[in-house]
Amino acid sequence: MTYRVLYWLTVLLPPIVIGGFEFVRHDFLLPYLSMETGNVYITILTLLLSFLFATWMFRKIDRMNAKIVREQARRAVYEERERLARELHDGIAQSLFFLNVKLKQGHLEDARAAVSEIDNHVRHAIFNLRSLPEEGSSLTQRLENWLAQWSALSGVDVTHQIEVPDGFFSPAEEVQLFGIVQETFANIQKHAKAKHAWLTLKALRPDKWFLSVEDDGAGICLDGHEAKKYGLKMVRERAKQLGSAIEITQRAEGGTSIRLTFERGGDKS
Repeated sequence: MTYRVLYWLTVLLPPIVIGGFEFVRHDFLLPYLSMETGNVYITILTLLLSFLFATWMFRKIDRMNAKIVREQARRAVYEERERLARELHDGIAQSLFFLNVKLKQGHLEDARAAVSEIDNHVRHAIFNLRSLPEEGSSLTQRLENWLAQWSALSGVDVTHQIEVPDGFFSPAEEVQLFGIVQETFANIQKHAKAKHAWLTLKALRPDKWFLSVEDDGAGICLDGHEAKKYGLKMVRERAKQLGSAIEITQRAEGGTSIRLTFERGGDKS
């Protein structure tokens, strides 16, 4: 049943029921039913039918909304898989081209490095594909599981603080946030040489949240080209799609801090 059908049922059902009752009362029941009693009956009938209809209609709307949310989640997952496939294809294609050149030149050490890079691309893609949104009951659970696996794989200790109620983000927003976490922690593993990393994700209000990822590694060179050097272009694009501001700084204690903030009506950069 579509929203259009529900709309017309809401418009037509009350006048049909009330008008029908009044027609029957005036034409057939007046000798047996006084005006005062009829008014009481029509009031009770209207309340009862309104309650039953509203209960049925809102249950129907809830089921329709739940179906829409599931479809949005599926679409977001498919889009993320397509992005990962493109990223995997591009990374392997570049490495294979480099490998072919070095083999022709007889540079075996460079060729071995290219094979290792291909292996890293494949492992990283498989690791991320295992953690897509359909595999967990909540964003918090998926992030905690993913961080535990990443820590075991990379050897970097992770401390996390996640305070987000279920349903706070839409399925599409969850995919973007999860992708940001994956990208930032991939950069830590590849470039930072860190021993510890921190993640904080908090919902401060219904219209405000922030995400912070920090590490105690080598830090980042803030020369205007950090996105290219550290693969943060994708993080900035995802932040833009979320409508959040992003700030990349060096930690006073050493390492890098990436912070995303969102506030409805606030400034974005």
